[in-house]
Amino acid sequence: MGAQVAKQRVVEAEEKRLREKEKEEGIDFPGSNYRHHNHKEWMATLPLESIKVRDVLWPGTHDSATDKIGVPFISRPFARCQKLSIYQQLCRGARVLDIRVQQERKVCHGPLTTYKVDVVVADIRKFLDEMPFEFIILQLRTGGEWEDPPGFDAWLIANLGEYLVAQDEGVLEMNLLQLLPKRVICIWTPKEISYYPQPGSLLWSSWYLQDDWIDTDLPLTKFDSNLVTLGKQAANEKRGFFYRVENTTTPQVSSPVCCVFPVTNRIRGYARFFISQAFKKGIADRLQIFVEDFLQEDFVDACIGVTLARYYHQLLLHEPELLQEVLSQHQELVAATSRRRCK
Repeated sequence: MGAQVAKQRVVEAEEKRLREKEKEEGIDFPGSNYRHHNHKEWMATLPLESIKVRDVLWPGTHDSATDKIGVPFISRPFARCQKLSIYQQLCRGARVLDIRVQQERKVCHGPLTTYKVDVVVADIRKFLDEMPFEFIILQLRTGGEWEDPPGFDAWLIANLGEYLVAQDEGVLEMNLLQLLPKRVICIWTPKEISYYPQPGSLLWSSWYLQDDWIDTDLPLTKFDSNLVTLGKQAANEKRGFFYRVENTTTPQVSSPVCCVFPVTNRIRGYARFFISQAFKKGIADRLQIFVEDFLQEDFVDACIGVTLARYYHQLLLHEPELLQEVLSQHQELVAATSRRRCK
């Protein structure tokens, strides 16, 4: 009991310091004022012919398909990281999905399982059929102590093949328009090395999506560690792979609080502060995939704002004071276009 009390005091001290740092230093960054009119089609409103795959700040979710995992009110609070279905997350703006699977093709998180991955694929297909100019990075991996689902690579290709972008490092240098009609970069990470996707496959190997997972429930520790590991990366334009930062904290067995939501909520509201710190430290050009638990539209807006600011900043390099004006004009154009479509 004494150790748990001491741990809670550490958590509270870190929460307090994180709040103080945010208040002291602010959350402004290029594009921070941008708000999109319709998150379901935000990529379609980008200058697709100009923005490269590597230059998007891709918003995503962690343990994406856990909305119905476990038993409600019993085991679910200890494993659910999202309350929305995959389709709902995509409509809210998520464009990176993190799916763990096991040998029966069920989605899993730790020892718990939920619906089959077939549900995930059906949601993705439904969304892509409705939104012809949206793109998704889909990561699937065999979870925890589970075994690989037999023939899973062939199953994925059979069910998503018409959308899949073939594995090729050169894709990162392409603009989004060049990918069409393909719109899904699918990364498959089995346990058995012999099953790894080969070069040129419609599935990508795990080398192409890397991160530095910091397993902690301490918010300031995670926040600062994310900045340190991000700073060690090369800039996006010099990397041949995607790099992910997870704005999450993780329940620990040693802690008195073990449910996902209250633990991850310790850091969840500091995504904008993290982005602003990355800019202040001169490492925002390394930000590429940013994910959170329990997806919020404000999180998506922050990623869209950075994506647009990167693009327009290149055009306005000699007149940076015009950036906010140009972003506001883009926002008004998107809203007007959306209104016309609704009539």
